[in-house]
Amino acid sequence: MADAPTVIRRRLGAELRRLREDHGRKLDEVAGELGLVASTLSRIEKGKAPIRTNYLKKLLEMYEITDPAMCQILIELAREGHRKAWWSDYDDVLPSGFNIYLGLEAEAASIRSYEPTLVHGLLQTREYAAAVLRELRPREGEEQLQRLVELRMQRQHQRLFDTAPATDLWLILDEGAIRRMVGGPAVMRRQLEYLVEASSWPNIMLQVLAFDSGAHAGMEGAFAIVTFRDRADPDVAVVESIGGTQIFLEKDKDVLSRIEAYDRLRAAALSPAATIGLIESAARLLP
Repeated sequence: MADAPTVIRRRLGAELRRLREDHGRKLDEVAGELGLVASTLSRIEKGKAPIRTNYLKKLLEMYEITDPAMCQILIELAREGHRKAWWSDYDDVLPSGFNIYLGLEAEAASIRSYEPTLVHGLLQTREYAAAVLRELRPREGEEQLQRLVELRMQRQHQRLFDTAPATDLWLILDEGAIRRMVGGPAVMRRQLEYLVEASSWPNIMLQVLAFDSGAHAGMEGAFAIVTFRDRADPDVAVVESIGGTQIFLEKDKDVLSRIEAYDRLRAAALSPAATIGLIESAARLLP
């Protein structure tokens, strides 16, 4: 499977940033020579935007890169960075910035995620997803909502079933996520049953952080740590901000802070066996 454009852009952007810094050039200075605003070049270096081949060739000249093989590799990366991913078919309904996260997720070897209020999108049933999205996107028409549900279902298949090897998902849910009634008793019961089923899959590890665990390392909100198949690609921590948009943390100290928080959450959460017991108990209590 070809690498996702988002990850390719990150690799190219990181290399361009390294080359610029090695030459002691400032971002706004280089951007001015290219005829770009500094924010555009910054987005390119952060992997958030593709770069045109003509701009890349100018950068290679500035940075005195003359090795033909090296130049060709970077040019190919730039071309691949323009390639459309499968989720581009849903651009009309994609939440702002979510395409960046999907690009990272597409190349993930593993995802460690903490969700305090709802079931993670990769393990939602179709009915649960529809109920959640109706509340989150109340102004959307039914057709748009169904496209969002289809996006979520296709995302699940891509990550958990269609990719070999499947992405490993270590998921910690707050107890509130399994107690909160979403979509009515029948929808919630099926969702809880699906969590129990998924917990038996070899690439899924599921834990619940019980109410009686008290104060914990995830009280600032949902977050995830994405680790990539290519170990040369550094981990990324993803934090949800107000409004559901994602903030991508890539500095070593920020990622390490999230990893340490996740390790504390794993220690505080119920064991996988006790987690299943709690989920099955919650399902039995549904009316």
